[in-house]
Amino acid sequence: MAMDNKSVDRCLCEMQSGSNEAFERLYLNTKRGVYSFLYTYFHDEHSTEDAMQSVYLKIKRNIAGYRPGTNAVAWMLEIAKNHALDEIKRSRRVTYELPEELMGSEHMRDISVSDMIERTLGEEDARILVLHVVWGYKHREIGKILGMPTGTVTSKYKRSIEKMRKAYGEGGDQR
Repeated sequence: MAMDNKSVDRCLCEMQSGSNEAFERLYLNTKRGVYSFLYTYFHDEHSTEDAMQSVYLKIKRNIAGYRPGTNAVAWMLEIAKNHALDEIKRSRRVTYELPEELMGSEHMRDISVSDMIERTLGEEDARILVLHVVWGYKHREIGKILGMPTGTVTSKYKRSIEKMRKAYGEGGDQR
Protein backbone atom coordinates (compact mmCIF):
# COMPACT_ATOMS: atom_id res chain seq x y z
CA MET A 1 0.00 0.00 0.00
CA ALA A 2 1.28 3.46 -0.86
CA MET A 3 2.12 5.86 1.93
CA ASP A 4 0.29 9.13 2.29
CA ASN A 5 2.20 12.36 1.75
CA LYS A 6 2.66 13.02 5.48
CA SER A 7 4.17 9.57 6.07
CA VAL A 8 6.54 10.03 3.13
CA ASP A 9 7.50 13.46 4.50
CA ARG A 10 8.20 11.90 7.91
CA CYS A 11 10.42 9.22 6.36
CA LEU A 12 12.33 11.78 4.29
CA CYS A 13 12.87 13.97 7.38
CA GLU A 14 14.15 10.94 9.33
CA MET A 15 16.44 10.11 6.42
CA GLN A 16 17.86 13.63 6.62
CA SER A 17 18.83 12.73 10.17
CA GLY A 18 20.62 9.61 8.91
CA SER A 19 17.97 6.93 9.50
CA ASN A 20 18.46 3.86 7.29
CA GLU A 21 15.30 2.34 8.80
CA ALA A 22 13.30 5.29 7.42
CA PHE A 23 14.80 4.68 3.98
CA GLU A 24 13.80 1.01 4.17
CA ARG A 25 10.24 1.96 5.23
CA LEU A 26 10.06 4.52 2.44
CA TYR A 27 11.16 1.97 -0.14
CA LEU A 28 8.87 -0.82 1.06
CA ASN A 29 5.83 1.44 1.14
CA THR A 30 6.35 3.42 -2.07
CA LYS A 31 8.03 0.94 -4.44
CA ARG A 32 4.80 -0.18 -6.17
CA GLY A 33 3.74 3.37 -6.94
CA VAL A 34 7.20 4.45 -8.10
CA TYR A 35 7.45 1.29 -10.22
CA SER A 36 4.07 2.01 -11.85
CA PHE A 37 5.09 5.59 -12.55
CA LEU A 38 8.46 4.57 -14.05
CA TYR A 39 6.86 1.81 -16.10
CA THR A 40 4.95 4.47 -18.06
CA TYR A 41 8.33 5.66 -19.34
CA PHE A 42 10.21 2.39 -19.93
CA HIS A 43 7.47 -0.11 -20.86
CA ASP A 44 9.44 -3.14 -19.75
CA GLU A 45 10.13 -4.74 -16.39
CA HIS A 46 13.92 -4.94 -16.62
CA SER A 47 14.48 -1.28 -17.48
CA THR A 48 11.91 -0.21 -14.90
CA GLU A 49 13.59 -2.26 -12.16
CA ASP A 50 16.99 -0.80 -13.09
CA ALA A 51 15.51 2.67 -12.94
CA MET A 52 13.93 1.93 -9.56
CA GLN A 53 17.33 1.17 -8.05
CA SER A 54 18.82 4.35 -9.47
CA VAL A 55 15.88 6.50 -8.38
CA TYR A 56 15.98 5.30 -4.77
CA LEU A 57 19.75 5.83 -4.67
CA LYS A 58 19.22 9.36 -6.00
CA ILE A 59 16.55 9.97 -3.37
CA LYS A 60 18.99 8.89 -0.67
CA ARG A 61 21.89 10.83 -2.19
CA ASN A 62 19.83 14.02 -2.63
CA ILE A 63 17.97 13.87 0.68
CA ALA A 64 19.59 17.10 1.88
CA GLY A 65 17.74 18.90 -0.94
CA TYR A 66 14.32 17.87 0.34
CA ARG A 67 12.41 20.66 2.08
CA PRO A 68 10.33 19.23 4.95
CA GLY A 69 6.63 20.02 4.79
CA THR A 70 6.50 20.24 1.00
CA ASN A 71 4.86 17.67 -1.26
CA ALA A 72 7.10 14.68 -0.48
CA VAL A 73 5.64 12.30 -3.06
CA ALA A 74 5.90 14.94 -5.80
CA TRP A 75 9.57 15.44 -4.85
CA MET A 76 10.22 11.71 -5.23
CA LEU A 77 8.31 11.48 -8.51
CA GLU A 78 10.18 14.48 -9.89
CA ILE A 79 13.44 12.60 -9.27
CA ALA A 80 11.92 9.52 -10.94
CA LYS A 81 10.70 11.54 -13.93
CA ASN A 82 14.03 13.29 -14.43
CA HIS A 83 15.91 10.00 -14.20
CA ALA A 84 13.56 8.35 -16.70
CA LEU A 85 13.88 11.20 -19.19
CA ASP A 86 17.66 11.19 -18.86
CA GLU A 87 17.80 7.44 -19.45
CA ILE A 88 15.50 7.63 -22.45
CA LYS A 89 17.57 10.39 -24.01
CA ARG A 90 20.73 8.40 -23.36
CA SER A 91 19.59 5.08 -24.74
CA ARG A 92 16.78 5.83 -27.21
CA ARG A 93 15.14 2.52 -26.34
CA VAL A 94 13.10 0.64 -28.94
CA THR A 95 9.91 -1.04 -27.75
CA TYR A 96 8.19 -4.01 -29.37
CA GLU A 97 4.53 -4.91 -29.30
CA LEU A 98 3.26 -8.48 -29.16
CA PRO A 99 1.75 -9.72 -32.42
CA GLU A 100 -2.02 -9.13 -32.68
CA GLU A 101 -2.78 -12.87 -32.74
CA LEU A 102 -1.30 -13.22 -29.22
CA MET A 103 -3.69 -10.64 -27.81
CA GLY A 104 -6.68 -13.02 -27.62
CA SER A 105 -8.53 -13.49 -24.32
CA GLU A 106 -6.57 -16.68 -23.49
CA HIS A 107 -3.35 -14.64 -23.35
CA MET A 108 -4.94 -11.66 -21.60
CA ARG A 109 -5.14 -13.62 -18.33
CA ASP A 110 -1.36 -13.42 -18.00
CA ILE A 111 -1.11 -9.73 -18.74
CA SER A 112 -0.34 -7.27 -15.93
CA VAL A 113 -2.27 -4.07 -15.35
CA SER A 114 0.86 -2.14 -16.37
CA ASP A 115 0.90 -4.00 -19.69
CA MET A 116 -2.80 -3.31 -20.17
CA ILE A 117 -2.21 0.40 -19.58
CA GLU A 118 0.77 0.43 -21.94
CA ARG A 119 -1.17 -1.28 -24.73
CA THR A 120 -4.21 0.93 -24.36
CA LEU A 121 -2.94 4.41 -23.48
CA GLY A 122 -0.30 6.81 -24.64
CA GLU A 123 2.55 7.69 -22.27
CA GLU A 124 1.06 10.95 -21.02
CA ASP A 125 -2.39 9.40 -20.43
CA ALA A 126 -0.75 6.45 -18.62
CA ARG A 127 1.13 8.84 -16.32
CA ILE A 128 -2.07 10.71 -15.47
CA LEU A 129 -3.86 7.43 -14.72
CA VAL A 130 -1.03 6.12 -12.51
CA LEU A 131 -0.68 9.40 -10.60
CA HIS A 132 -4.41 9.48 -9.89
CA VAL A 133 -5.20 5.81 -9.28
CA VAL A 134 -1.96 4.53 -7.71
CA TRP A 135 -0.79 7.66 -5.90
CA GLY A 136 -4.16 9.28 -5.21
CA TYR A 137 -3.24 12.69 -6.60
CA LYS A 138 -6.04 15.10 -7.45
CA HIS A 139 -6.22 16.33 -11.04
CA ARG A 140 -5.04 19.79 -9.96
CA GLU A 141 -1.92 18.28 -8.36
CA ILE A 142 -1.24 16.14 -11.42
CA GLY A 143 -1.46 19.27 -13.54
CA LYS A 144 1.26 20.89 -11.45
CA ILE A 145 3.50 17.80 -11.57
CA LEU A 146 3.16 17.38 -15.35
CA GLY A 147 2.92 21.08 -16.18
CA MET A 148 -0.55 21.11 -17.77
CA PRO A 149 -3.92 22.72 -17.01
CA THR A 150 -6.28 20.92 -14.61
CA GLY A 151 -9.01 20.73 -17.26
CA THR A 152 -6.65 18.94 -19.63
CA VAL A 153 -5.70 16.43 -16.93
CA THR A 154 -9.38 15.81 -16.12
CA SER A 155 -10.40 15.25 -19.74
CA LYS A 156 -7.38 13.02 -20.46
CA TYR A 157 -8.13 10.98 -17.32
CA LYS A 158 -11.79 10.49 -18.28
CA ARG A 159 -10.85 9.50 -21.84
CA SER A 160 -8.24 7.08 -20.48
CA ILE A 161 -10.77 5.38 -18.21
CA GLU A 162 -13.18 5.08 -21.13
CA LYS A 163 -10.45 3.58 -23.36
CA MET A 164 -9.57 1.04 -20.66
CA ARG A 165 -13.25 0.10 -20.21
CA LYS A 166 -13.73 -0.36 -23.95
CA ALA A 167 -10.54 -2.38 -24.34
CA TYR A 168 -10.87 -4.62 -21.27
CA GLY A 169 -14.38 -4.25 -19.92
CA GLU A 170 -15.40 -3.52 -16.33
CA GLY A 171 -13.97 -6.79 -14.96
CA GLY A 172 -10.59 -6.50 -16.65
CA ASP A 173 -11.17 -9.07 -19.43
CA GLN A 174 -10.71 -8.00 -23.01
CA ARG A 175 -13.99 -7.81 -24.90
